Amino acid sequence: MCINERTKLFEELTGLVEKSNNIDPEAYIKYNVKRGLRNSDGSGVLVGLTKIGEVHGYLFDEGEKKADEGRLSYRGIGVMDIVHGFQKEGRFGFEEISYLLLFGELPSNERLQEFNNLLGGCRILPNGFTEDMILKAPSFDIMNKLARSVLACYSYDNNPDDVSLPNILRQSLELIARFPTMMAYGYQAKSHYYDGNSLFIHLPKPELSTAENILHMIRPDNQYTRSEAEILDLALVLHAEHGGGNNSSFSTRVVSSTGTDTYSAIAAAVGALKGPKHGGANKKVMDMIENIKANISDWEDRDEVENYIRKIINKEAYDRTGLVYGMGHAVYTISDPRAVLLKEKAIELAKEKDRTKELALYMAIEDLTPKVFAELKGTSKDISPNVDFYSGFVYTMLNIPQELYTPIFAVSRIVGWCAHRIEELVGVQRIIRPAYKSLVKGTKYIPLTER
Repeated sequence: MCINERTKLFEELTGLVEKSNNIDPEAYIKYNVKRGLRNSDGSGVLVGLTKIGEVHGYLFDEGEKKADEGRLSYRGIGVMDIVHGFQKEGRFGFEEISYLLLFGELPSNERLQEFNNLLGGCRILPNGFTEDMILKAPSFDIMNKLARSVLACYSYDNNPDDVSLPNILRQSLELIARFPTMMAYGYQAKSHYYDGNSLFIHLPKPELSTAENILHMIRPDNQYTRSEAEILDLALVLHAEHGGGNNSSFSTRVVSSTGTDTYSAIAAAVGALKGPKHGGANKKVMDMIENIKANISDWEDRDEVENYIRKIINKEAYDRTGLVYGMGHAVYTISDPRAVLLKEKAIELAKEKDRTKELALYMAIEDLTPKVFAELKGTSKDISPNVDFYSGFVYTMLNIPQELYTPIFAVSRIVGWCAHRIEELVGVQRIIRPAYKSLVKGTKYIPLTER
């Protein structure tokens, strides 16, 4: 078959696929189907119970959904209280909240040190793993490399299919410890084989925190400041858990409910997080910001910024989806506490790095988007920046490559995924199996010769 014939065939097949899979949106209303597991008011369908994390973004008053200040808690403790607690004491917080999410209580000083030592001893990848699973098959996208590396761990595990609690806990701790290393080496391989840069493979240091190890391994000279590590640590803390309903955590629970192995479940979560409507949103925010910069002459001219936002929402600019990335959230309404905390750091860093003009652009977009959206859509829906809006800006000021924005999210969220996998297997023990209604009427089979 020649190229032209193949192209024509694929065009015809694509048309058939579109025709056979198109569903009238009215059918969802007719059969009261919760598209995306969302109720008609945008709230999530209640499908489970959890003790791990709680996301609060609105209230119900006499059956009506009303906006409220956003709150996020880990095992019942407000994330703002947690952050202010370890920052006040001058400590890194990611390992502490990892312990909290996995074991349900804050660790004592002695237990935290034991936990840090446990993670530190697991950070180095198994013998041959780096060469055979990462360097011999580099990937342009680090999230795909991370998913492949997770699945490859199965082959390096002497007891991969055992779903007893002690074994799952061992696997979880090893993955939490190794995710930064797999990410860093995946990035170094990409940088070398795709971008033509020198290859740097730095061994993780057991005495360093997760944030410190990331900066140590991704930078050719291993150098970083305490301030940089603390800000990255904050980002890790804020991304670690977000309730069982977020797409990647729910994917973990769905796959785990089948009784499959840990590596299959976590690889599925990585795939879910990669999507631009989930963890990949931070990259979309940065792409959008660059597009805005390139298409307005004065970043400080609010009228010009407002007019371009109007074009984006009208699907006349950027990627023509009508989305202002980083603005709005499925749960949060008035505020996203993660964005509030990251914005504070963004303001500090922008002053330190002399990027206040760029910060002002972000803040103008944050301020103007709800106004333009209300004007064009005729709605008073509350729209506030989510965690992705400022996270990419913070990463740029830390000189972290854009290819690592979503993988860093995964390095953090692996803790939440493991906690939800354990809770699903221990506390639920039933395969997740929702129903779909078929819209196709019965038809007769037609013999091949009569078609």
